[in-house]
Amino acid sequence: MRLPEPFQYQTVDANDVRINVAHAGSGHPLLLLHGYPQTHLMWHKVATALTGDFNVVCPDLRGYGDSSKPDSDPEHRSYSKRQMAADMVAVMEALGHQHFSVAGHDRGARVTHRLCLDYPERVERACVMDIAPTLHMFENTDQAFATGYYHWFFLIQPDGLPEHMIGLDPDYYLREKLRRWSASGADFEPAAVAEYVRCFSAPEAIHASCEDYRAAAGIDLIHDRQDRDAGRKVCCPLQVLWGEKGFVNRTYDVMSVWRDYAPDSEGRALDCGHFLPEEAPAEVIKELQRFFRTG
Repeated sequence: MRLPEPFQYQTVDANDVRINVAHAGSGHPLLLLHGYPQTHLMWHKVATALTGDFNVVCPDLRGYGDSSKPDSDPEHRSYSKRQMAADMVAVMEALGHQHFSVAGHDRGARVTHRLCLDYPERVERACVMDIAPTLHMFENTDQAFATGYYHWFFLIQPDGLPEHMIGLDPDYYLREKLRRWSASGADFEPAAVAEYVRCFSAPEAIHASCEDYRAAAGIDLIHDRQDRDAGRKVCCPLQVLWGEKGFVNRTYDVMSVWRDYAPDSEGRALDCGHFLPEEAPAEVIKELQRFFRTG
């Protein structure tokens, strides 16, 4: 499965990796970043509708989909959000975009947060979907968080433990993630799910996704604390969307948390679980069009 025409596919050299990218449309560039354990295809119900207003760019993050899965290092810097953000700047430059807006879901939202902090001169407006900031979540860990987000603590285990266990049945693991994190009755396109499974099932992809989470529990927190100590916050307008039936809504005063990190922010809950672009695509399209057209 691919995004339909008018989307075109190409591979972009970005730093030390090759990034699989689909892009289409005209107007202001809008970068859409996927989450775990998916690929750029998670935008398949949303992306085409946005091409009338925006030049839409949908990449696979490093370690995911058909993008490169580089070797890791002891500090997991290869999968830091800082490195992933730098990849996306390189992708946008290769496509001719020096300035752009960005919307990210799940892990892609964490890359979006880092893009806003590291490249304030490039990111004009941003949207994060169904996350609270990584630093806030780790610093406020309790039993409810450890239970609901058990994978954060499972995937960071060393010595190949999660890789081995997931690798025994990656199809089951991925489909269970979709089921457990979505609202009851969520409708996922079978062809898209099959593509997620294809990409995720490769041993190097499982390892890369674990490295993503290991980075989040280590080097990413170092970067986040450095930003906090320096008083750096998201300075562009930020839209925050989250699922009313999901963990984030149950656990956090979402806008209160985000306004500590991004003073110029707005947002609301949508009637869905975690996977907003697939569970509530019409609402997502409406919200993104309204917010990004404003700029």
